[in-house]
Amino acid sequence: MASTQKPPSKIADFYVVPIALPPTPSLQISATHYLYLKPHIPITPTPESEKSLFLVNIPIDTTETHLKHLFSTQIDLSVGRVLKIQFEDSNHEKTSVGLAPTPITANNTKKTKKRKRAAADDTTTRENLDFPPLWDRPIHRSGSTATVVFVDKASMDVAFKAIRAAVKAGKTITWGAGIEDKIPPLGSQRYDTHHALSYPPPSTLLSSVNAYMTAYNAQQEAAARALARKRQQPDEDGFVTVTRAGRNAAARMEDAQERLEKQREREKRRADDYGDFYRFQGREKRKARAAELVRKFEEDRERVRRMRGERGRFQPE
Repeated sequence: MASTQKPPSKIADFYVVPIALPPTPSLQISATHYLYLKPHIPITPTPESEKSLFLVNIPIDTTETHLKHLFSTQIDLSVGRVLKIQFEDSNHEKTSVGLAPTPITANNTKKTKKRKRAAADDTTTRENLDFPPLWDRPIHRSGSTATVVFVDKASMDVAFKAIRAAVKAGKTITWGAGIEDKIPPLGSQRYDTHHALSYPPPSTLLSSVNAYMTAYNAQQEAAARALARKRQQPDEDGFVTVTRAGRNAAARMEDAQERLEKQREREKRRADDYGDFYRFQGREKRKARAAELVRKFEEDRERVRRMRGERGRFQPE
């Protein structure tokens, strides 16, 4: 006999939300899925924490459309005020080309309108550099979590109270009811779409390559400007290193550093040679060096003589 025990309405800090999963072509029976939610209280609070709900055990086929529909029409709210939804595996779904960030120096940190526009354009370009998706909808692992961020705390409180009231009233919440034509289908059609997305048309590939090369050239130009500004900055001694420059561009930083090291080495040798400025100083130094060699030679010869004498005194028993 099947158990008719009513599930608890709350477990620890989580409120239990029963969700009816409709039959599918592969499984012609309905099932009940339990969703757990509470106000989002992370270990490190953020400005979005106080207006967010934390969901645990979301269905594996959850999309943003599902959750926006749940927190609006399905709990009798006329307009949903969901700002965004963050899935726990959303950071692993996007694959970026991985351009290095624009270098930040002391000269380009001023908050001017021109630099703000440049920063906004750089962010937009990086978003366009993401590779085209290979799946039209995600499939999450069992027991996944999600964070629903509302536009403000008042909207979060209203949605939280409305979904608790719907559960308390015994309202049946059917997963995906009313949005069947707004979400991509599952089953074999999903894999057909995946196969088609795996081979994008040449125009899409050309657009992706052009966007990448544009961003790469802009990054190289920004790095060159930052390096040129850095070369004009004095070192710890207050000097600015002047390096060679051709018709096309300035010399590389490695060449400038190598020339600087050679110059410092020459200056060090010159400083050492200042002690022998007069001829008699060099003559006296050579005499002292020769006397030192003679002294060491005499010491070595005396040591050898003693060793030979000790060896001659040895008498075996």
